[in-house]
Amino acid sequence: MNKKINRILITFTMIITILAAFTGCSAKEPAAANTKSTGFAKLQEQGYVVVGLDDTFVPMGFRDAKGEIVGFDVDLAKEVFKRTGLEVKFQPIDWSMKESELNSGNIDMIWNGYTITAERKEKVAFSEPYIASRQVIVTLADSAINAKADLAGKTVATQSASSSLDAINTEPGLAASFEGGEPVLFATNNEALMDMEAGRTDAVVADEIMIRYYITERGQEKYKILDEDFGADEYGIGIRKEDTELLEKVNKTLDEMKADGSSAAISEKWFGENIIK
Repeated sequence: MNKKINRILITFTMIITILAAFTGCSAKEPAAANTKSTGFAKLQEQGYVVVGLDDTFVPMGFRDAKGEIVGFDVDLAKEVFKRTGLEVKFQPIDWSMKESELNSGNIDMIWNGYTITAERKEKVAFSEPYIASRQVIVTLADSAINAKADLAGKTVATQSASSSLDAINTEPGLAASFEGGEPVLFATNNEALMDMEAGRTDAVVADEIMIRYYITERGQEKYKILDEDFGADEYGIGIRKEDTELLEKVNKTLDEMKADGSSAAISEKWFGENIIK
């Protein structure tokens, strides 16, 4: 009799345990579903947002002579979050790890001449594009390179994990014709350009906005930008896919700034004209 009672009690306990497990799971489901709306609330609670950037990417985000982070995107971000009621903290990152930095939570967005591509869309949510650019080829002024075809057998450099590298790779036949069968990669555009100036590299492929600012600062007579390029692109702001409320607020604020002329004023400060898309 005691054995029978023990079996009944064991069975009953198992049923209660299973029911409790299912009840616990169902109770947790709504919390998981609500995580998409908690991102911006968390930022409001902490009072600031962390923007990841390559601090050598002139004129979008870079360090000035005093070592302070400045630039077009820096000013644009400051104005956006001034209107949103958040402080902005700029965090220099390894550009090749930008999406990992974002999705691991080390930064809240990527905002630094960040080109919108299909591959990147798989990893992050993009804001609406706010600037259009293109991937250009720059050489020293006395170079014999005048067209894409002239890059065959030449040393061509670009930044690692950049949209410039992606653009080159859309023409694999041409890339294979470079000396070494591929472009030479550098951690920053600045390093690639300095290598060219030192005579170790024949050409650099990089974003036109960055290149034109760079050569204006260094002396336009020293460089040549080819008429042919590696295609047009657009800049966007990269945000975690689950941070939908943050994305909506950024897009809305950028639209307001475009309408009231404040983004145009920032553009004119850095470029001498309004290049806002």
